[in-house]
Amino acid sequence: AGAAAEARFISSAKGKGLFATKNIRKGETVFVERPVVSSQFLWNALYNYRACDHCLRALETAEENAQRLLGQSSLVLPHPEQCSTRKELHQQCPRCQVTYCSAECRQAALEQYHQVLCLGPSRDDPTHPLNKLQEAWRNMHYPPETSSIMLMARMVATIKQAKDKEWWIKAFSQFCSKTANEEEEIVHKLLGDKFKGQLELLRLLFTEALYDEYLSRWFTPEGFRSLFALVGTNGQGIGTSSLSQWVHACDALDLPLLQREELDAFIDQLYKDIEKESGEFLNCEGSGLYVLQSCCNHSCIPNAETSFPENNFLLHLTALEDIEAGEEICISYLDCCQRERSRHSRNKILRENYLFTCSCPKCLAQADDADVTSDEEEEGEGETDDAELEDEMTDV
Repeated sequence: AGAAAEARFISSAKGKGLFATKNIRKGETVFVERPVVSSQFLWNALYNYRACDHCLRALETAEENAQRLLGQSSLVLPHPEQCSTRKELHQQCPRCQVTYCSAECRQAALEQYHQVLCLGPSRDDPTHPLNKLQEAWRNMHYPPETSSIMLMARMVATIKQAKDKEWWIKAFSQFCSKTANEEEEIVHKLLGDKFKGQLELLRLLFTEALYDEYLSRWFTPEGFRSLFALVGTNGQGIGTSSLSQWVHACDALDLPLLQREELDAFIDQLYKDIEKESGEFLNCEGSGLYVLQSCCNHSCIPNAETSFPENNFLLHLTALEDIEAGEEICISYLDCCQRERSRHSRNKILRENYLFTCSCPKCLAQADDADVTSDEEEEGEGETDDAELEDEMTDV
């Protein structure tokens, strides 16, 4: 997959970056990448957003998806043949009953981490160490979710099961790491004010559920905090939805004008009604660690963007502009609304969430803009460009 792009080391301040190895045209897919490890968010799963336990493919039909989000079991979607869900392929783990979208995913999970994490008949036992760990996490990290303790559990389980443990440890060590005080900031961000006490409780539960001699460093207070920061820094959000797949398929239908207008109006209204009922929580959501994507630096005028058009954990990086060979490929860690705000506001968000100050062309061009009030100006003083902490954080 690395044919059109490769990771290169830029500097100790910036870390790695991703560069085009050939000319890439606007709209082209730069690469498709599968995560080293991924996991659905725990509240998301608890609220019946049904996803494949391995690849996060949405398991409901588009109609079931819309009915649940609307709270209306009578809703009928037109063009049901445009739904991509294949229920006849779904399989469950015979021991613990978690569901997969296919035999391939069940097998892949079993080979990588599920032997260690399968709860078997203890699936509903609240005293099982893994269930205690998940319950504690849910009580600390409410929606909107940005991470999951189970991503870390799968990392441990993967190494426990692996024949070549060193290979996996190397794979995980490629993700950018932080200094102790930066780690502290990231953990603080994920767990809030009570983070020290909460982190220690999580570490004890994590140890009870998963301890492994070979990985003993990950279970120490410092090692656990680093693991946490690694996931907080590099975790890329993943979203899947049967309904949005159906909408895309409907958009592509060649229909007579009147039917097209009717269908578009139906879909617009459907989304409005769903927003009233379910707010912004439309997708099955989780996060994953992606080696290439995690090398992409941020720009407020990105030349590429990530998406999940296959309705599973396969990440597509697509060019938003023509990119020349040798040029750096950048994505935005800010959403569209945040990108439109002033340089001062953008950098406040980037510093708080990703610990760096942006020096992309847009920020440099706006360096002299008087876009702040005088008291904000004072608060920002003394922040020179060398405060630009590693610019390699990734969407969480």
